[in-house]
Amino acid sequence: MSPQNPHIYSGFQLRRGMPFPFGATIVLGGVNFSIFSNHATTANLVLFKRGALEPFAEIPFLQEFRLGNVVSMIVQDLDPEDLEYGYRVDGPRSIVEGHRFDPSKILLDPYAKSIGGRKVWGTPLPDSEIYPYRAQIRDSDFVWDGDRPLEIPEEDLIIYEMHVRGFTRHPSSGVKPEHQGTFAGLQEKIPYLKSLGVNCVELMPIFEFDEMDNPRNNPLTGDRLFNYWGYNTIGFYAPKAGYAASGKQGSQQNELKTLVKELHKNGIEVILDVVFNHTAEGNEFGPTISFRGLDNKTYYMLTPEGYYYNFSGCGNTLNCNHPVVRVFVLDCLRYWAAEYHIDGFRFDLASILGRDPKGVPMANPPLIETLAFDPILAKCKLIAEAWDAGGLYQVGSFPDYDRWGEWNGKYRDTIRKFLKGEGLVTDLAQRLQGSPDLYAKGNRTVDSSVNFITAHDGFTLRDLVSYNEKHNEDNGEDNQDGANDNDSWNCGVEGETDDPEIQALRWRQMRNAIGILMVSQGIPMLLMGDEMARSQGGNNNTYCHDSEVNWLDWTLLDTHADFFRFVQLCIAFRNAHPILRNREYFRNQDYMGSGYADISWHGTQAWNADWSDYCSTLAFMLSGKHAKGGTVHDDFIYVAMNTHWQSYDFELPQLPIGQNWHVFVDTRRQPPEDIWEPGHEPVLHHQSSILVGDRAMVILVGR
Repeated sequence: MSPQNPHIYSGFQLRRGMPFPFGATIVLGGVNFSIFSNHATTANLVLFKRGALEPFAEIPFLQEFRLGNVVSMIVQDLDPEDLEYGYRVDGPRSIVEGHRFDPSKILLDPYAKSIGGRKVWGTPLPDSEIYPYRAQIRDSDFVWDGDRPLEIPEEDLIIYEMHVRGFTRHPSSGVKPEHQGTFAGLQEKIPYLKSLGVNCVELMPIFEFDEMDNPRNNPLTGDRLFNYWGYNTIGFYAPKAGYAASGKQGSQQNELKTLVKELHKNGIEVILDVVFNHTAEGNEFGPTISFRGLDNKTYYMLTPEGYYYNFSGCGNTLNCNHPVVRVFVLDCLRYWAAEYHIDGFRFDLASILGRDPKGVPMANPPLIETLAFDPILAKCKLIAEAWDAGGLYQVGSFPDYDRWGEWNGKYRDTIRKFLKGEGLVTDLAQRLQGSPDLYAKGNRTVDSSVNFITAHDGFTLRDLVSYNEKHNEDNGEDNQDGANDNDSWNCGVEGETDDPEIQALRWRQMRNAIGILMVSQGIPMLLMGDEMARSQGGNNNTYCHDSEVNWLDWTLLDTHADFFRFVQLCIAFRNAHPILRNREYFRNQDYMGSGYADISWHGTQAWNADWSDYCSTLAFMLSGKHAKGGTVHDDFIYVAMNTHWQSYDFELPQLPIGQNWHVFVDTRRQPPEDIWEPGHEPVLHHQSSILVGDRAMVILVGR
């Protein structure tokens, strides 16, 4: 790589740089720049003053600055605080060979720790801005005060999946107006999270993305639509400035670190939802931002014709098991774990991480194995969304290496169908035990299963019991987007209704769902706002709405106070009973000599469950002497579920002499007697049986 116009670097003192680390690093007397490209022929460093439209200098990487396929140089006497930079790279132009070099583009450094151009959420770039994504250099001066990742045992987690902006953007959030929709706003709401009882937040994507890249308008209102969820990463190392109240000042890094530190002080872990399956560059019609112009053939999976494989459903697919890309992903996760004290990662469409460069699933994917055994990530939670848009579904078969958990989509589907009255009690029994049919093989433990009934992608809990069909007309895609197989039931009327019987049934169904989730073995995950019965109006794919469709309306906390109390106490009950949080699977045996198996199954008759296909009743009892494999002592817990339209008497198993059943939950009762504070449950006066109402459940405690 020889200089083309020596005058363009006149006045700058250059010297051979350090190949590692990649990106820009402040060194004594200057800044080290290092980039990789396997196929480039020339590369220039392009320098801007902060906020300037045009660069003030362009400096070529000299041939003698190359080591292997890495060029690096140190530029002396630069002021990092007033600097933005990018790269201009040239090379062969041959689509069939996979090359898409374009020297007219100024490229974003994929290792950029901070990115200019998107300081304020929802603000379009001016038409004159032709270089929208410029890397910035930030020297970390954050004081952690001894903070470190919490390392809460996986089986003790209660995950709260949330969107940073949506959590506090609504005016009713009560946070400072300048903090609405930001990391700082979330920090103000930590007392709320503690009161709810969750100990882990899973943040939807916070890496820098462009919320403005959605070309559609709402066909019903004319309002602009956005890429609100953020699954279109631009900068994998950079926190989103638009999520920071201090983003205008470029302090998004410290604002996020402060949030993490304060969450940790309050016993709450942070898991990041990360998107390594594709980038915002899209298919061959998408923009050239970074990887495409640096080394398209290395970073993306390409067809023999040089086009993009689309296993992500978003236009392109990262070539994750190429050694260079694998190192990029590993470096990125190490950075977030070390620099931001992140406790874990949830991998979007993680099955893509197991495909080879041609898209074929691999038996032992190098990337997944590398992440599992990396020493820096050794204590980080690793959670896979174990499927992709290319049809690869690996729930129960995702490569594990004794490290990976999974979003258990089969748990979601089974619980939804059971609540509708479809039976499936044999399948249900597996899900309640942590899905040993899926995970017990290969010595996987109960915490392999992340149990959820709702997530950001799909109906909210309230909509799950209010709509039979999706209603995505506002998305501008003719209601063709979003899943069609929702396993939802509207309880008799589509959408909102004043019918008191239907309303009562919906509230009961929502209570049943939360109750089942919190007594299931595995890691429960709750969707933001479900504890307040938030609705999206039947939209099951709200990725594009920056509006009250997605913003959490905090007035619901008062409007639906009884339901919030129910969720809050169910979480408290789970936290109070270690028998609900085992790491090892139940054996269906009495290995502690207690006189009772660790778990026993019942129906309307004690000790006699009906396992027929369409049976709508099932009960089980847990023996507290087997809690945590018998290492701690707990009460008996009995759960009876009835999804039939008739009430049934359930005969109760007898407790040891001197012990009594106490009622924790009865969803057929009206608040506040639908649930009781753990430890203060009233005694059940008729100990031989209990009436479980139509489409209701009962949870008893024996002590």
